[in-house]
Amino acid sequence: MNHFHSVAVPRLQQFQRSRHFGLLKRTLLLLGFIFSSAYGFAQNQGKQTAPPPLPTREISGIVKDSTDLGVIGATVTLTSTMDTLKTSTNSDGIFVFKNVKSATYTLMVQSIGYAATKPVRYKQNDVIPRIVMDPITLKEEKNLLNEVVISGTPSITYKTDTVEYKASDYIVRKNASVDELLKKMEGMEVGTDGTLVHQGQSITKAKLNGKEYLGGDIANAIKNLPAEIVDKIQIVDDYGDQAARTGVKDGDAEKILNITTRTDKSVGNMVNANVAAGSNKRFESGVFGTRINGNQIIGVNGSFNNTINGVASSGDNGGNSNSGGGGGGRGGNNAGNSGGNTGNSGSGGASGGTTKIGNGSVSYRDKVSKKVAVNLNYGFNSSDVNSITESTAKRYAVIDTNVQKGVVDNLTNERSRRMSDNLTQSHNFRLEIEADLDSSNFLRIIPTFRTNSTTSTRLDTIFQRGYNNRDEFIRNLTKNTRPQIGASVFYQHIFKKPRRNVSMQVDLNNNNQDSEQIQDGRYTFYNKDPLILPYDSLVNRIVERKNLQKNYRGSLTYVEPLTLNTQLEFNAQLNYNGYDNTATTRNIGENGILAVIDSLSNIYDYSFTQGRIALNYRYGLDRMSKVRFSVGVTGVPAVLSGTKASLGTSTHRNSFNLIPIARFEYMWSRQHKIQLNYSGNAVEPSFDQIQPVRDVTNPQSPVIGNPDLLASFTHTLNANYNNYIANSKLNYSLNVNASTTDHAVIRNVVQIRTELPKGGTNTINETRYLNANGVYRINANYSVNKQLNDRKYNLALSGSYSYDHRLSMSNGVLNVANVQTMMERFGPRINPTDWFEINPNVSYTNTRSTNSVITAANTNTNTLALNVDGRVYLWDSYLFGYSASKNYVRGISSNITSNPFVINMYAEKEFFDRRGKVTVQAFDVLNQNNFVTQQIDGTDIVDTKSNALSRYFMVKLTMRLQKWSGATGRNGRGVMRRGDGSFM
Repeated sequence: MNHFHSVAVPRLQQFQRSRHFGLLKRTLLLLGFIFSSAYGFAQNQGKQTAPPPLPTREISGIVKDSTDLGVIGATVTLTSTMDTLKTSTNSDGIFVFKNVKSATYTLMVQSIGYAATKPVRYKQNDVIPRIVMDPITLKEEKNLLNEVVISGTPSITYKTDTVEYKASDYIVRKNASVDELLKKMEGMEVGTDGTLVHQGQSITKAKLNGKEYLGGDIANAIKNLPAEIVDKIQIVDDYGDQAARTGVKDGDAEKILNITTRTDKSVGNMVNANVAAGSNKRFESGVFGTRINGNQIIGVNGSFNNTINGVASSGDNGGNSNSGGGGGGRGGNNAGNSGGNTGNSGSGGASGGTTKIGNGSVSYRDKVSKKVAVNLNYGFNSSDVNSITESTAKRYAVIDTNVQKGVVDNLTNERSRRMSDNLTQSHNFRLEIEADLDSSNFLRIIPTFRTNSTTSTRLDTIFQRGYNNRDEFIRNLTKNTRPQIGASVFYQHIFKKPRRNVSMQVDLNNNNQDSEQIQDGRYTFYNKDPLILPYDSLVNRIVERKNLQKNYRGSLTYVEPLTLNTQLEFNAQLNYNGYDNTATTRNIGENGILAVIDSLSNIYDYSFTQGRIALNYRYGLDRMSKVRFSVGVTGVPAVLSGTKASLGTSTHRNSFNLIPIARFEYMWSRQHKIQLNYSGNAVEPSFDQIQPVRDVTNPQSPVIGNPDLLASFTHTLNANYNNYIANSKLNYSLNVNASTTDHAVIRNVVQIRTELPKGGTNTINETRYLNANGVYRINANYSVNKQLNDRKYNLALSGSYSYDHRLSMSNGVLNVANVQTMMERFGPRINPTDWFEINPNVSYTNTRSTNSVITAANTNTNTLALNVDGRVYLWDSYLFGYSASKNYVRGISSNITSNPFVINMYAEKEFFDRRGKVTVQAFDVLNQNNFVTQQIDGTDIVDTKSNALSRYFMVKLTMRLQKWSGATGRNGRGVMRRGDGSFM
């Protein structure tokens, strides 16, 4: 048994090994056959076309909340048998997946503050390359934690160059207009004339869903459009259309208002009409109509009014802007501007007088085909402004300096009165054509035509005593026409690589201005000896001016993405400005015979050509990036050349400047950010400033240029800090602007006294120019807003400060003037119930100027302004409203200021569910309204009071008819919109 086992086992193992070897051999032969067959098949197939890759697609959609607002930063997850993708919604709630392999997929959405959606399976058409999904709506999920409710979407969010307000968080009465909505929002100041200020900065233009609305007129937009259609209010730093498409910013931004409509109220028609008549020949009338259908807008507007300049309106303006009136606003002060003006009393800082104005406009915007969109605007305006102003002035000048005596200055006291009437008519036509040539090429063409004509009559009476002793009686009649024609062409090509693009823009403008002025004046010069009769000088002339101006600009921009978060930007520009000027002066002799005065005539032409070459590195393109910045450099070569034919002189100057580029932004969150921007700008002196000849076009104020003047260079730094604490409804902001100028061009006013017949003297002010360093300016403003009790109470504290360091010369002596203006204002808005509203505010303004040489010209002006406005609703359809202001002014001559107490009030009856109303208005019940401004110009201090025939009464009838519905998507799909509200 053992023997058998010892023999059988090795044989069995040998048999098994041989069997395994045979099996392995057969297996290898089979595999070799398979591989050789596959290789032969592949060789044969290689001779044929390779099979196409599996098709991919782009899938996009929008995530909204229950109020139809896009949810920002929601996480969207897409899974399929071939895909596992994840992305976040952008600032408008839109998400995009690219290169999705399967048309059958599962989608899930999550966001803080909202209940997550359950995974939903979708099966789409496999051959469609771009799939737009229906909107996905998230339900808000509120969590109670220490009695604090955290909601998903805050009222205010900060984006790059944009502050955005969520309109649904601000409650207004039914059929309210947009201006009433804006008054509820933090940091907004709405003037009675339709002006808008945001965080201390003026808003210049209005857009609707990202496009200019009715010519961009702010007042028409906010006074006519209903608040109920508004989804978001955006305040945008606009760098121009080219920057909007390329993302490359150049120059200074313009503050604009963009109103985005609710999707469910983006289609509608409305008509507003009003008519009013009052005492003192006052009347108002207007009609406004618009048709809005998504991106399509048709609008007409017209008005005819006879109003008081600068008187705050009382009650609703009936839905039509009144560009001839208003200007008051809350607080009634215009404190400090670049000219050194300070409004000190009355209800506003505008000029007084009356304005008879008529205007009309037509606007049409639509997509006329799948690829072409047009935007057409035409406007006509006619205004007749009649005003009377009275002023007192102190004019100082240096006449002697020495170590012992110091500075001895002269003083001329001046009283003047001006009566003027200006009739202006203008036409404005603008056509914008946009064409999406294909997915990679875009073209925009904008032809424009404007014409303006003015007839002006002005009568000045001036009495000067002191260093100058003369009287002036001057009558000027001026006629002026100015046609302008222009065109702008913009082209952009987008490459296949994301964000890589190149664009070109060409702007052409031609202005031709002709004016004729008839001067009729009498000058009386007094002698120190009262027994000697004064000397009279008569002036009777015609001055004709022709000014032809040509402006050409070309720009090329190229953007090269480096990474997902960075890019390189190149911009080149060429700007040409050409001027052809002729001024001819003729004396009007006896029997109307005209004789040319060569010494008072001036013929010259010149051109200024400037290039800009910029290279910039930009970081922070990812919408989730907290840090964004740009650094680069700009080279600016320039050439100024020209000839003065009347004097036989010529000029040719070259210059070159390097300007750094620096922008920085840090966002702690969507409600908390800081921005820092640096910019530099080189400005060549004007042609008149460098002509080394004596220009005596105005014999009392001759000008001598300086050919050695250098170009001035201004450095500007802007800083903005904003924070909105949503749970506390607390918003605060700080804006600082600082600038300094190297080689600033300043004036040296030299007084030259000449002896006149009979022993009299005459003093002329001759202006000369020179460069000086040390000119700088600092401006800062802040605002703090706290909303209480579900926004029924708003506490608003704001202030501003400016410090202006100016340089000037008087008779060769340098004078340093420092002008400081400080303003503080506290203005709560109180609206505890639907039927009661009161808005008191108090402001204090101090303007102080100091001079290094002529200390007698120092000023210190203080204004305390107490204001209140409000309204009370009675029995649901009756309304009583009022406004009152009392100003206390110190530092201005008592003979022109009287600390007025201005009261306006109105009573209103509403009918047809607030669509119609009858209003009885009373303006300046106590007849105390007046306007006083103080202007500091060098060593001149001028206090001016304007007339205001401001007490009158008016009865107004207003009707507002409207109907709105929702926009629908194409082919039954959901509505897709861009960040500016425009529909895709």
